[in-house]
Amino acid sequence: MKIHEYQGKEILRQFGVPVPRGFPAFTVQEAVEAAQKLGGKVWVVKAQIHAGGRGKGGGVKLARSIDEVKALAGEILGMQLKTHQTGPEGQKVRRLLIEEGADIKKEYYVAALTDRATQKVAMMASSEGGMDIEEVAHSTPEKIIKVFVEPAVGLTDAQALQLAQGIGVPEASQAQAVDVLKKLYKTYMDTDASLAEINPLILEGGGGVKALDAKFNFDANALFRHPEIVAYRDLDEEDPAEVEASKFDLAYISLDGNIGCLVNGAGLAMATMDTIKLFGGEPANFLDVGGGATAEKVTEAFKIMLANKSVKGILVNIFGGIMKCDTIAEGVITACKAVNLSVPLVVRMKGTNEDIGKKMLADSGLPIIAADTMAEAATKIVAAVA
Repeated sequence: MKIHEYQGKEILRQFGVPVPRGFPAFTVQEAVEAAQKLGGKVWVVKAQIHAGGRGKGGGVKLARSIDEVKALAGEILGMQLKTHQTGPEGQKVRRLLIEEGADIKKEYYVAALTDRATQKVAMMASSEGGMDIEEVAHSTPEKIIKVFVEPAVGLTDAQALQLAQGIGVPEASQAQAVDVLKKLYKTYMDTDASLAEINPLILEGGGGVKALDAKFNFDANALFRHPEIVAYRDLDEEDPAEVEASKFDLAYISLDGNIGCLVNGAGLAMATMDTIKLFGGEPANFLDVGGGATAEKVTEAFKIMLANKSVKGILVNIFGGIMKCDTIAEGVITACKAVNLSVPLVVRMKGTNEDIGKKMLADSGLPIIAADTMAEAATKIVAAVA
């Protein structure tokens, strides 16, 4: 789960990380009122979408008068903001952050994320703040410094100082930088985040250290512990099909192909998509119905897949372990009738009650194409949508 910048800054503020003063705004009038509350002579009008690169796309503007705040808010609200992370279709801007101006002397990058290779938390820092960290990693990897934190110990003063010195924080500001890094690590751990990123972390003219941006991703498996974070969820920023799937406990992710996939088990789902690609097709989605799928869940899965107009055929690939093949067969038959299926459907079943499930499909009178192996199933569906 992702959240907006202003929400991320609220979290950082709760953990004692210095952030600029600012207010969210959903209308032009709210933007004007926010600037008036902040006071001062310079304000930043920032689009709030779940994507990076907003500045390059025209979603972050500086205003030097209330009238300019009003004009810029009117321009940015409702725009279809396109960045390298939104794709060519862009993302509609529905929220703004109106923030006080900052005295920026230097920009840094800092982040905490899980490193699966070491089974520790990686704390990363770079002197090249404000840039796409992917570009820095590609062009000048030596400018990214990492320390690996043992979760049972936590980020030590020595590790935090190593990062601060490594990215060139002036000596007079290193103590505050160490404090911010330790608080960022605590934020990451206490919120069950999978990514906590500040880009840029700025050095102000007076020597202070402040988070000028905030990006968080949270482990969905831990959200039951954090209702206050779940409350930040913005469904407008998520794929409507994925939101709908989550209501039925379906693991669904949209892709760019034309072959819908319905599989039980994440590993088998990945293997199924790989097999489709191996035989020249392109999967339209990842969809894991899990081990407890009912006829209702399978029907909803079909509806979600077919709502994607790019889907020209569906491949159902089931291994009957906990999930019995006859249960899936019943769900497939119910779904086909409920959605009045009009695209080719290939079904491959193996495992518990396999023969019963296959007979149910054969006797259904529906134009279902049967397959015994994954290769056969992939070959048949690719040919059917060609």
